[in-house]
Amino acid sequence: MRPTLKLLDDTLKERIVAEARHLLSALGVEVHNREVLGLLSDHGAEVDMGRNRARIGGRLVDRALATAPRSFRLHDVAGRETHHFAGDRVYFTPGSAAINLLDGDGVTVRKPVTADYVAYAKLVTGLPHLASQSTAMIPSDVAELISDSYRLYLSLLYCPKPVVTGAFTVEGFEVMRDLQLAVRGTDVALREKPLAIFSCCPTSPLKWSEVTSKNLVDCARAGIPAELISMPLAGFIAPVTLVGSLIQHTAETLSGVVISQLACPGAPLLYGGSPAVFDIRYETTPMGAIETMMLDCAYCEIGRSLGLPTQAYIALSDAKVLDAQAGLETAMGATLAALAGVNSVSGPGMLDFESCQSLEKLVVDHEICASVQRLVEGVVPREDFPALPLFEELLAEQHLLIATHTRRHLRAEIGFPGPVIDRANRARWLEEGSLTLGQRAQREVERLVAAWEPPPLPAGATADLERVMTSEARRRGMDRLPKRPR
Repeated sequence: MRPTLKLLDDTLKERIVAEARHLLSALGVEVHNREVLGLLSDHGAEVDMGRNRARIGGRLVDRALATAPRSFRLHDVAGRETHHFAGDRVYFTPGSAAINLLDGDGVTVRKPVTADYVAYAKLVTGLPHLASQSTAMIPSDVAELISDSYRLYLSLLYCPKPVVTGAFTVEGFEVMRDLQLAVRGTDVALREKPLAIFSCCPTSPLKWSEVTSKNLVDCARAGIPAELISMPLAGFIAPVTLVGSLIQHTAETLSGVVISQLACPGAPLLYGGSPAVFDIRYETTPMGAIETMMLDCAYCEIGRSLGLPTQAYIALSDAKVLDAQAGLETAMGATLAALAGVNSVSGPGMLDFESCQSLEKLVVDHEICASVQRLVEGVVPREDFPALPLFEELLAEQHLLIATHTRRHLRAEIGFPGPVIDRANRARWLEEGSLTLGQRAQREVERLVAAWEPPPLPAGATADLERVMTSEARRRGMDRLPKRPR
């Protein structure tokens, strides 16, 4: 039995979806892209070009849901399968696009640079419970116009895992596609074995910008999976009630499903998001709030009821340092997400309202991910019946430390965390230096980065990646790229 969490009954899910569909047909969505408006119009949506508005009827929604895949797979740089987004399988990936980095001293916050990103990619290589990497932080030592493609470039060079990323310009998408082609070789190979997911974000309430709608269409036509990231803020730019925010999230996400499937029926999608409640006391959007986590888990229930694989920004914290708040918010989010069966969980390593990444927090969060993955495996009989022979052995030996049953099932049954988690008694802890969590995490970061080995890129891929990125940097006014660590 797999432990599960449910927040919505079938009747409430159906009512939320029905209300969202009514919003799309009665109010529609703003789309600030003439090509996408034309695509919607050509397929029967009621489009007002002057107001950039498209009303999407139920037939279009039904058509889109009928062609959207129920599952899809991701692969690493060598073409090996790493993900099968289906059912209630859960995969973790670090949070994305932080503008700040918390240094190893646990206090200093600064702008990351290329060397920090490289250290991050090397670190993620050594964290097996993070199935993918993300473009986790924005290096400040390159031009802003190439920051999205530059992060993907570094990710592909330094870590073999697939990448959760996104383009912030129309031109940036083309470069990022070419970077993936440098690894895969051909359009067909990339379509057959995708190695990245692109975030495509509607703007609340009920709006698609020129860039994000174009990126969504481009992803669909290139066979690059997209995650739809609707971001209603309950009590600010969404209804204050959780149900009201879920209606808005559903409408915005369904509009993205329609756009994607009209562009290319069968285009792979994650039904995702990053909603939050709005804390009017501080004018902040707490990702660690229990209501934010409830929104995440509830919309993923809706996504699954529609037959789509799911994603959520959860398992992260609003704390500013690696402290008790960081641990409790991250662990609660990771646990709830796994119990809810969220397929792609984005968030580990993140602090301060998704604005700050910490490598030390990332190794701590990796242990949280490992524990949560053990939880969802549930309680499984392992040669426990009949019980009498095992207990006869226990009574005879007075322990089962070296019993055949113990040796056979120990590793599958009991997880042993890495050195970040302290399980020593006080005497041994004192003897070994009485290190704090932050100090242990800093040591583990240094150890894993030092143990890094280059990813198994295909022959010629490194040169092709450098050619594509150097050309784009020069086009954007940079004579050369920052020197990369080895």
